[in-house]
Amino acid sequence: MLVDRGQPSKSRDSEAPCCFQTSGVQSCTLAGCWSYRHRFWHPISCRTSIQVTFPWKPGAGSRRCVVVVVASELCCWRPSVMDTRCFANPFCDYKGSLLPAQSIQTVVPIVLASVDKVLKKVPVDISDCDGGLYDGPAGVAYMLYHVSECPLFSDQRDLYLKTAKHIIDLSAECADAEPDKNMRAAFLLGGAGIYAVAAMIYKSLGLADFVKPLSRFRSLWEVCAPIRFLECGSDELFVGRAGYLCAALVLKQKLGIEILSKEQIKSICQAIIESGRQYARRKRKPFPLMYSYYGTEYLGAAHGLSSVLQMLLSYQDVLSGMERDLVWQSVDFLMNQEQNCNWPVELGAIIERENELVHWCHGAPGVAFLFAKAYLINKKPQYLDTCIRCGELVWQKGLLKKGPGICHGVAGSAYVFLLLYRLTGNSKYIYRAQRFAEFLFTEEFKTGSRSLTSFCSLFEGLSGTICFLVDLLQPDQAEFPLFSVFV
Repeated sequence: MLVDRGQPSKSRDSEAPCCFQTSGVQSCTLAGCWSYRHRFWHPISCRTSIQVTFPWKPGAGSRRCVVVVVASELCCWRPSVMDTRCFANPFCDYKGSLLPAQSIQTVVPIVLASVDKVLKKVPVDISDCDGGLYDGPAGVAYMLYHVSECPLFSDQRDLYLKTAKHIIDLSAECADAEPDKNMRAAFLLGGAGIYAVAAMIYKSLGLADFVKPLSRFRSLWEVCAPIRFLECGSDELFVGRAGYLCAALVLKQKLGIEILSKEQIKSICQAIIESGRQYARRKRKPFPLMYSYYGTEYLGAAHGLSSVLQMLLSYQDVLSGMERDLVWQSVDFLMNQEQNCNWPVELGAIIERENELVHWCHGAPGVAFLFAKAYLINKKPQYLDTCIRCGELVWQKGLLKKGPGICHGVAGSAYVFLLLYRLTGNSKYIYRAQRFAEFLFTEEFKTGSRSLTSFCSLFEGLSGTICFLVDLLQPDQAEFPLFSVFV
């Protein structure tokens, strides 16, 4: 591939400032690559000239895997020294009262109008059902389900659920046709998440058929039980074992039943632990559990250590005493990787303060959920204190320019405040979430944020933002979509 150092092109990459068209072969310095299909940023930390090659091979059965090569600051345009990832927070902090302008009478019409916008744009053809819950129509179906579950939208409940069923049926048909069985077991990018949401929608509609998608979901546990069932890394949230456990956890919460047997859950948890032990030994890590995804030792919620440990804590009852010790040692190790209230994208990296990532996917907003789970289990104050520090950083740097979404947008930042409200009962955090919601409708945000390329997306687009606005109306029940710590 030849890197053309001409004008940078706009892209859907989530981390780098600019990207370049490629062809041929040349030696140059790179920051990393972004995979549209697998929704992840693959950093190349080397800061010297390297031979440009694809750092991975797309998985078998991939229908679409487009890679964008992104140049580092050593060989491309660099933004100004000031932080370019977020807007300056213009708001005064909490002084004892919430915002009366964000009443039910104000927010409900905004939600209804936003849902209408999404429904006008969501694809409703099986040929457009790729992307799973993360980026596909299935995520819109989940959003409609979430809105319909709120009593404030009871008048729209039947319509939203019927629309959600139509969308999720098409998505399930697409998942059934997936030739790669490993992708069918993926939570946010494949069939497992789609089947889980289908069961939830069917149950809400009172349909006995909800057992059919549940059976499809349950049958996938054997796919992800082998330690190395995915070459790219078998344990992360989007396509790996942690995601499959997360889906089972959501089903338990929403349906009130344990979908997998204790032995099935134990088998998956033990595979995660053994995989982490083997990797840590092989790489000679000074801590018990570590994982990589496409060769990168991520720490954040999207593909990293924090969400893996969060799922193990969620099912710690099936672990032996020795296995629990390994998990808790790893939780404390990750806590010690904090750098000024934040965590680097990958293990060993040094955060550049003027250009740090403060996202759910990479950074404090996602890591906070692990320490919230740790605190809920053992009530040790250091875990709550860590969550509170995450919240302070988000208040400073959480008004992100990447858009309104929950993966790396303003709504994802604001969910940290709703999490902290549920942990502490402090109304300050509702106020902060209200302020972030207010900012979404300012002219500064509209003109200064990145335009949406995935308008309907649950994680990158408006569907996740709608879930946040609904949860702002019911903060006592608020949870980041499909990522519960209160189970």
